[in-house]
Amino acid sequence: MTGKLTIRDVPGDVRDALGREARGRGQSLQAYLLSVLTRQASFVRNRQLLDEIDRDLAVQGGADEGAPDAAAVIDQARSARDSASGAPGQPTAA
Repeated sequence: MTGKLTIRDVPGDVRDALGREARGRGQSLQAYLLSVLTRQASFVRNRQLLDEIDRDLAVQGGADEGAPDAAAVIDQARSARDSASGAPGQPTAA
């Protein structure tokens, strides 16, 4: 579902700066502002997810002392992936 937004009382210098940025990216002001709003909405969703994780950890507690280090687990997964693909740092074919 799509909708319309109207923003009133935008100062001229702000409108002009946004217009210059849009032109510099080869976009219309409409397209540029939609991309800015879309990116901001994803930040909001990420913040909500992090808040939910914080609440869950507060209630259930975090990992115990015997849990593996997250960085080590990620490094191990990357090494396994790279070994399987034969190319370090490259994703495996699906």
